Amino acid sequence: MTATAPPLGPSPIRRPLAAAALLAMLISLLLGLVLAGASPASAHAALTGSDPQDGAVVATAPEDVTLTFSEQIAMDDDSIRVLDPNGERADEGAPRDLTSGGAVRYAVQLHSGLPDGTYTVAWQAVSADSHPVSGAFTFSVGAPSETTVALPSGGAGGGLVGALYGIARYAAYAGFILLAGGSAFVLACWQRGAGARPLQRLVVRGWITLTAATLAMLLLRNPYTGSGKLADAFDLDGLQSVLDTKPGAALVSRLLLLGASALFIAVLFGAYAKREDEKEKQDLTFGLATGGAVIAIGIAGTWALAEHASTGIQPGIAMPVDVLHLLAVAAWLGGLTALLVALYRTPDITSGAVRRFSRVAFGSVIVLAATGLYQSWRQVGSWSALTGTRYGQLLLVKVALVAVLLGVAWISRRWTGRLTERTASVSAIDDTAAAAASESSEPVATSDEEVDPERAAQLSRQRAALTATKEKRARDADPDRSGLRRSVMVETGIAVVLLVVTTILTSTEPGRTEEEAARGNTTTAPAPVTGGQLNLSLPFDTGGQNGKGTVRLDLSPGGTGSNSVHLWVDTPDGRPLDVPEVKLAFTLESKDIGPLPVVPDRLTEGHWTASGVQIPMAGDWKVAVTVRTSDIDQTTIDKNVKIG
Repeated sequence: MTATAPPLGPSPIRRPLAAAALLAMLISLLLGLVLAGASPASAHAALTGSDPQDGAVVATAPEDVTLTFSEQIAMDDDSIRVLDPNGERADEGAPRDLTSGGAVRYAVQLHSGLPDGTYTVAWQAVSADSHPVSGAFTFSVGAPSETTVALPSGGAGGGLVGALYGIARYAAYAGFILLAGGSAFVLACWQRGAGARPLQRLVVRGWITLTAATLAMLLLRNPYTGSGKLADAFDLDGLQSVLDTKPGAALVSRLLLLGASALFIAVLFGAYAKREDEKEKQDLTFGLATGGAVIAIGIAGTWALAEHASTGIQPGIAMPVDVLHLLAVAAWLGGLTALLVALYRTPDITSGAVRRFSRVAFGSVIVLAATGLYQSWRQVGSWSALTGTRYGQLLLVKVALVAVLLGVAWISRRWTGRLTERTASVSAIDDTAAAAASESSEPVATSDEEVDPERAAQLSRQRAALTATKEKRARDADPDRSGLRRSVMVETGIAVVLLVVTTILTSTEPGRTEEEAARGNTTTAPAPVTGGQLNLSLPFDTGGQNGKGTVRLDLSPGGTGSNSVHLWVDTPDGRPLDVPEVKLAFTLESKDIGPLPVVPDRLTEGHWTASGVQIPMAGDWKVAVTVRTSDIDQTTIDKNVKIG
């Protein structure tokens, strides 16, 4: 039988029409808000200035080279290298952190008495959203000269290690979508599917993929952000340094949550699938749904913690929004994959299960539109960034793919509206006919003869095979089911392309940052912004070995409401001091407020940061910093400052 596409005229199912109208409104609103202008957002760090500038010719050799970046970065002792015309090092080594106020600046000291010629500055760092960034430029002393140094053509995180890390990122997203979306489909749409082997295999493969990808990313993280050599993936010292970073902690947390999810899967496809009592199954459904939601939120949070959402403006809002966005993607695309598997591989999925998934998908689309709107506003912010940067162009491709996907989903919903229980009724009729035929054809046993057990088992297997064949033939002959299969298959194909584009977006420098870097490279390095920001320098002495140093503290914007804090712990000679713990507290004694504790996160050696620090009102606040340099040596220094 040939399936005819559902007519595009009026339909008793109104939700598809509402979905199409909502889609048009959301896309219009998305483009309107994105292009209406936004406050600066941040993601990948970019070089916004240097001294000397790129291509500059200076009369005498400078004492040092200073680089200015768009956001906080992590650097090691070899992150900035200055090479003379012969390719030899012209710098003293470890860069100095000169960050103050709103300017992120690093400098490296040069050798004295450098001869004239062209010098190459190569730098590599890790931005606050976990992505490696790098670049190079030249300046000349006296006059330009020939140089044997070739500027690197590729950026950080490239090569074989970068390709493997990128594959692992794709696999991690895909595994999470199958794991979370497939489980949600079973619990929310088709609980009897817990006993279906194809769905079990789908969810388990999602878990295996996500676990393997997370382990690969953890091992590759060190060479990905550093040397680029695959052999360094098994460097234990490098692995330890990765575990001390925010991305490393996020990956370890994900592995721990995957351990809990393994238990969840075992219960879902074990005890839950076998439970017959409706009351007990209802209670277990609630427990599994609650536990599964907590695990899914935790796993999604490991991405929000370490990537774009964790840096830039409004991280306290951006991270929950990012979690909701990823969960909605998993519910929609993962559930769509589970539906496709069920339609092709299971004999008894009902139209009710398809309709329930249709409602889940509709809700997911609403969440995706709202969260995607906010994320786009945060990362783009102008017409030129939307159309003239790679991030903006990819975002337009993503919006177009979502529009096409929703159009196909609308057709799928119309097939759902026409889907009937034809398969079940046809199967019941065929079973009755088969049973009648079997009874009429089998010899009737007399009281003097016994039925052969082997013959009875053979007949039973034949009847089961005949029934299965008739059920499959009936399902394949149902035009509504066949039409739904095809439309869901198209949806899944588009969803795969959409997932690829989304993963590329997460590793692409946002349009606003790219434009800012382009503007910054044509100007001199900006002077530190002080404004209302609070900048403190507090010397300390814990009394133990390596117990002396200075704490530099920046509170930005330095007023009431939400603030960000950066702490740098330096040795007496100005080098970063790696201490086990730093704590901070604010007290407004005149109003009996506080102490308000702040526990900053370690960003890199000697550099600690905290966001969302709330100052409830203006006044003379006591800022207390506790520094611990060993298991037993610590001290607290404080200072009264005007805030607000």
